[in-house]
Amino acid sequence: MSWARVPAATMDRHRFLGGPAACLGEHAGKESQNKVDLVHLPYARGATPRLPARLDVIVVGAGLSGLASAIAIALSGHAVTVFEAAKELQEVGAGLQMTPNATRILRRLGIPTRFWEQAAEPTFVQVHRYSGEVLMTDPAFDVGMRAKYGAPFVDVHRVDLQLTLYERARALGVRFHLDERIHSVDFDMPEVITSSGAVFEADLIAASDGDLAYRIVLELDQIADPELADWVRNPSVHFWAGPGAHAVGYSLRAGKMYNIVLLVPDNLPANVYKDTGSVDEMRELFKDWDPILNRFLALVSKVDRWKLMHREELPSGDSCHPMLPYLAQGANSAIEDGTVLGLLLGHLQSKEQLPQALKMYEALRKSRGEAIVKEAFKQRDSFHMVDGPEQEARDALLRAPIKAPYPSRWSCPQVQSWLYGYDAFKEVEEAIAAKPYTSTATQVIPLFPPLSRRRGYQRQSSHSSGPGSSFEGKVPDSKDASGTASSTVAEGEAAKEDKAGEARVEDATPAGKQGAGTTKQRGGLLARLRRILCIE
Repeated sequence: MSWARVPAATMDRHRFLGGPAACLGEHAGKESQNKVDLVHLPYARGATPRLPARLDVIVVGAGLSGLASAIAIALSGHAVTVFEAAKELQEVGAGLQMTPNATRILRRLGIPTRFWEQAAEPTFVQVHRYSGEVLMTDPAFDVGMRAKYGAPFVDVHRVDLQLTLYERARALGVRFHLDERIHSVDFDMPEVITSSGAVFEADLIAASDGDLAYRIVLELDQIADPELADWVRNPSVHFWAGPGAHAVGYSLRAGKMYNIVLLVPDNLPANVYKDTGSVDEMRELFKDWDPILNRFLALVSKVDRWKLMHREELPSGDSCHPMLPYLAQGANSAIEDGTVLGLLLGHLQSKEQLPQALKMYEALRKSRGEAIVKEAFKQRDSFHMVDGPEQEARDALLRAPIKAPYPSRWSCPQVQSWLYGYDAFKEVEEAIAAKPYTSTATQVIPLFPPLSRRRGYQRQSSHSSGPGSSFEGKVPDSKDASGTASSTVAEGEAAKEDKAGEARVEDATPAGKQGAGTTKQRGGLLARLRRILCIE
């Protein structure tokens, strides 16, 4: 085992990849008292530690998955640029339940402590019949989660997580292009083309971009009812299981908000994924349910309806695995996805190993994502039973001591162990140890690359400019007769070859100095060299 003293500037990166992480203290976000300055370099197997190959990576989308990917990739030592269509990251969305498989990752990502201070950690979980009868209570839930999995189960507002991830990414040097929609992607280059016509190159491009759910968020100061206010101030999770539907309620922002999700059969029109719901219609659907739930719903003045989406498993790849919210694993799985990708990229010794990293990513993530999707459907079926013999058998199991198999997978030991016990860092380390990337022969780039790989002046490195959102390089703005963008590469085969040579020199220019002026100057040197060597 190799060890090295790491400069402070690089400490975050090495701790993330494999060094001892700060432990979760008595409260989430509390710093460990054990200060460690000797960090294991996981890629240092020989006498001389080697840094991984530095990639330029584009992430499309500044949602939870995109931001987690950006942070993890940056912590692995790569340059990251994020493109987001929204003009700003606004307070949208509602509550999220962050389970130990994701919170241990968030701790290692080093997000600001403000996130943990805003979280609500439920002290118990209850499942009710829709009438209000309590079927089961999982006491000391917070203590049990930490004891079994070394990380907390917390309920948070989505925007709190998104903004703290964004803040962490900015601190790591990730560049952001807000209000920049991606028009198309050229997978051969690879490069993205924005709606404004700008073209940005990268070594890797990561795109992070059924039933119906009513989503409601109530503020504590809206609630005059003492009993309801007590539910909000003392974090817990409540499920109501009913015929063809179920409801979930839990506190947010350290007991200052209450989030309610009502999951019912879908009646949204085709191609409508979110709209403003009817409060009266919502109340009518749940009028015969628990009086406590109806007292909460009586406080609602507006409600959003979200279509819940599902698709069948893809034969290969991990680019699309939408998850229904019955296990609250959509956001948690997104955090896992981004982190595993970043960790795998941290083990690269050359860019030629990138296909191996992506293949391993698929192998690690696809089966787990599919397993979570299947388990979520099972949870829906368990909570949506109509009254009858199956429902009575379910209720009998819920009233019995908790043991596998158990109808509430939130408390089922059999499901918890693989769902909440998942450790992304351990899985990547074990996968790399079992099947390390193989070295590849050095690729010799010809002086005259194939026409299909030639690039003109308008192409830009995704990470080539200084601070801010502007980038150097020309943007194609001329239009041909058909209205499509035309190339700015000069006419004539000789001109194309000269510019292809310039583009190759641009690839070798240090990051931050790849403007058009540098490209032209170095391209001229290359042209003179070709003449001296009698190549032309």
